[in-house]
Amino acid sequence: MRVVDDFVHQPPFEVLHPPLPSVPFVFNSPHSGSAYPRAFLAAARLDAEAIRRSEDSFVDELFASVLAAGAPLMRAHFPRAYLDVNREPYELDPKMFAGRLPAFVNARSVRVAGGLGTIARLVADGEDIYAGPLSVEEGLARIEAIYKPYHAALRRLVTATQARHGIAVLVDCHSMPSSTRGHEQRPRPDVIVGDRYGTSCSAELSDSAVAILTDLGFTVGRNRPYAGGFITESYGRPALGVHALQIEVNRGLYMDEARFERSADFPETVGLLDRFARRLIADFAEGTAPRVAAE
Repeated sequence: MRVVDDFVHQPPFEVLHPPLPSVPFVFNSPHSGSAYPRAFLAAARLDAEAIRRSEDSFVDELFASVLAAGAPLMRAHFPRAYLDVNREPYELDPKMFAGRLPAFVNARSVRVAGGLGTIARLVADGEDIYAGPLSVEEGLARIEAIYKPYHAALRRLVTATQARHGIAVLVDCHSMPSSTRGHEQRPRPDVIVGDRYGTSCSAELSDSAVAILTDLGFTVGRNRPYAGGFITESYGRPALGVHALQIEVNRGLYMDEARFERSADFPETVGLLDRFARRLIADFAEGTAPRVAAE
């Protein structure tokens, strides 16, 4: 965790460009940010450890090798608990705010009901984030200052990739707790591939991702419980040549979840995910792209 004064002098996100953008892939890590604004921490009722439970810690590092494979990597610096760009722009809970929200706000989504809207009410394990209500102005300002520029930059990346190659593949990179919470803690697969139940990308692409991960020794799930969020759903337009795939990596593979530290297995996981990304890119270039582009 880093504590920052604001996201005016500290950039809220960045795009890492490869030396040569040679493949039709874009990788995105929207939830790995760990720079916490001082005022946000002061308004929270949670301590530093509890507020980090929504982080996809180190996911940007897990996939950093895609730069050498010729693909850009976009990553957030702001934390998911502060703002979630994997939501609609205005999924907001009226109970969180002192004042009336604009009429265009989506206050009735399932994600808002679960406390995990664009500005979350809860961290991932269900604890309330804030000690008191936020002003409407504060909530809308985060969306204007960070959410909209983030998506504008991501869309530019995807559009430029498609213009260069005739097709684009967006891989949205995430992590998940190693087990479910509740009376019976059940272990999760090593990786879950999400394609919005076959709607956000070609079957060839998601089938290839599952096959490669399995061949590398991972246990792999598909779409349950993570089929892909707003980014996968809204960017994936396979009939128009833009494919979006979500990858969820089990945190137990690479980190100490209680301490928010990389584990001894971190380098091995990085190496395996590097091999996964390179093989996915190669398989797509060699076999999938011509068929998909013709749809």
